[in-house]
Order: sequence, then structure tokens, then C-alpha cells
Amino acid sequence: MTWDAKPSGDAKPRAALTETIDRFVDSFNVQDLDLAMSFFAEDAEYRPGDGAVHRGPAQIRAAFVPIFSGKFGLVTFDEHDRLIDEQQRRAAIRWTCRLDLAPQHTCGTKSVLRWALRARYGSRMRWEGTDIFHFDEELRITGKYTYASFRRPIMLKG
Repeated sequence: MTWDAKPSGDAKPRAALTETIDRFVDSFNVQDLDLAMSFFAEDAEYRPGDGAVHRGPAQIRAAFVPIFSGKFGLVTFDEHDRLIDEQQRRAAIRWTCRLDLAPQHTCGTKSVLRWALRARYGSRMRWEGTDIFHFDEELRITGKYTYASFRRPIMLKG
């Protein structure tokens, strides 16, 4: 599935940006990597907040594969706040990322670290963060800049 982000002629810029962000976040929550990638421009860059810079769809896809493959279990995002600057085609969202490391969500991948985390803290973790988005005229993402509020996820016993 792909997303044609180009707004219709009568779509208001704010509504079009809102819909683009909604669909992009939803692509993570339904684990659809192809859909997530359809939002990026060819010259996009992704900075996940760890010092790395991923440029272009191939590098961004490679950075996202572990999230979508089940390597970290089931990854979902709850959005709490959103700011949109329609004139500059910029947006920011504040979110909570939830990881469910239960065996049924790990897609058969084995990890000593994941096993150790489950043994110590249980199967669920979360952390909070913010994404800043830049968009081109077609409302494709040209920049995704992630900032996390914690260096490590908060462990949720259970």
C-alpha cells in the first residue's frame, strides 16, 4: 500500500498535513513498512536522535527494518500533542512509544538482550519522545528528527 500525499486542489494545507501525519503514525502502529516509506521524499533525511543520519529512502528503510520486523517486539505509538506550521510545512508530535516484548510479538527472532530484559522487567516498556517533520510541496517528508526524553526506555513491570 502507498500513500499519495499530494493534497487535492481544495484541501486546506493544515488538513492535508494533519492527514499525512495521521497516516504516517498509523503505518507504524499497523507495522506497514512499505506504507511508512511511501511518505518520504527521495532526498529525505532521518535523524533518530542517536547521532546517526540516514539519507534517502534506502538508508531510512534500513534504519526502520528492526522496528517493523519484530526485532524489538510489537512497537506502537500513542500521540499526545501536535503542532503544525502550515506555512513552513513543518510539524511536531509528542508521543509515547510502547514496546511489547512478549514472545508472540517478536516474530520468531531470538535475542539474549530481549530475554534478559523480559526476565528482569517484564514484557512491556515505553519511552517518550518528539518528532519534528519537514515536508516538501507534495507533502512528502524531507526531514524526520527524533528526540527522546530518556536515554533508555522506562521498564514497566508486567
